[in-house]
Amino acid sequence: MAYRFGSRTQLNLFPPSVEDYVEAEAPVRAYDAFVDALDLKVLGIEWDPCQVGNSSYDPRAMLKLLVYGYSQGIRSSRKLERECHYNVAFMWLMGGMKPDHKTIAEFRRQNKGALKRTLAQCARMCVKLELMAGNVLFVDGSRMRANASVERSWTAQRARKVLIEIDQRVEKLLSECEAVDEQEGEMGSLVSMKAELRDDQQLRARMKTVVEELKRSGKTSVNTTDGDCVRIHSRQGNHAGYTGQIVTDDQNGLIVSAEVVAANNDLGQFGARVEEAQAVLEQPCEVACADAGFADYDDLGRPQLESIDVIVPSQKQAEGAEAGPFDKSQFRYEAPEDCYVCPTGRRLYRGGFEHQRRRWYYQAGRGCADCVHFGRCTRDRVNGRKVTRQENEEVRLRLEQRYVQADAQEIFARRKERVEHPFGHFKRNLGAGHFLLRGLAAVKAEWSLLACGFNVTRLITILGVTGLIEKLSALG
Repeated sequence: MAYRFGSRTQLNLFPPSVEDYVEAEAPVRAYDAFVDALDLKVLGIEWDPCQVGNSSYDPRAMLKLLVYGYSQGIRSSRKLERECHYNVAFMWLMGGMKPDHKTIAEFRRQNKGALKRTLAQCARMCVKLELMAGNVLFVDGSRMRANASVERSWTAQRARKVLIEIDQRVEKLLSECEAVDEQEGEMGSLVSMKAELRDDQQLRARMKTVVEELKRSGKTSVNTTDGDCVRIHSRQGNHAGYTGQIVTDDQNGLIVSAEVVAANNDLGQFGARVEEAQAVLEQPCEVACADAGFADYDDLGRPQLESIDVIVPSQKQAEGAEAGPFDKSQFRYEAPEDCYVCPTGRRLYRGGFEHQRRRWYYQAGRGCADCVHFGRCTRDRVNGRKVTRQENEEVRLRLEQRYVQADAQEIFARRKERVEHPFGHFKRNLGAGHFLLRGLAAVKAEWSLLACGFNVTRLITILGVTGLIEKLSALG
């Protein structure tokens, strides 16, 4: 079979404009139409075509650059600058403008709040297009690396330990200098203060600042690179980061709202995320569903969630372990006497309160030692069998009973398809498993841009490029 060879010296007649290089079904046209449909005034971006003075780049074009770039996994300001020079789609999108990386970074920095609000407008567009119903919402979170090293995370204990080590090193250096001075006598010391001593003094000043910041904020640790991030634990180990959370709609898996929290887990976040999504949709939802990572019953028992069908399994239900003959579920609670009754009829009375876990514990006492099941049920001869009861145990029981129902199982089975899909897209397809910016406000803007890009990508899949452009144009 013969080969085809290219020629770099072949003369060609190129189209007269860059418009002809981008076909009608190119995805970049959909992103262009999407940003054109946004209301910049509502976002908080100043846009006045009649301004005078030194010219600046069109803010709408800069927003298009960020939204489209993030949707393609191109997030660095330097990489975005490069694409404007060499990528035809970016050239078309920017109309030939080539902002440098400093201009791109500065626009992103100055409009963090506007970028965060972009997703809300996107979700309301989806509602108008009848692609988002808002009846069933799914909530989930995932840990994301921060643009900071975990080695820069300091606790008060670690900072004090370093201060002690610094004082010891400084004392040793000064002793060495004094010893040399004594040996040289009247010759005059030729020993100068080492750079190491100066570095130690600078480190000491930073550590004192860290200790003061920990006392002022009440935090358990602080990162000197990104003061808002926290130490998080994931499958990849311990690192500095945040937890990114999203709420998706059941109809087409589109993202309703996205938030970033400085926390290591999802506990206590369910109610706030549902309320935020309802505010975006401007209507209440009927069902809200999440995994066992959100099983904080103080949060799930909030009055604001009473009118919503909440489907969240307990940790025990998520593990799927079968209850044994002496599991807590085999003990019956009797409210009038405030006690538990074991399978053999022995009563367990309240013994005290565990403040850290916010639960009461009940014990049977010495009588368990005479039970035929002693050794299997408990081995404590003094206090006997112990069971615990959460402060809001009724909420836990109600949610556990709801989770095992057939319709709840059907809804929960759709959760992975709807709410875990975006995280896989961010981390695997786009390589966005970490944030580039520092500070909570900045990472929230990044998270919103990623969510907007995902939504537009889904809309293209559902409607096609031409169909989406037509529907966006019809919105006026």
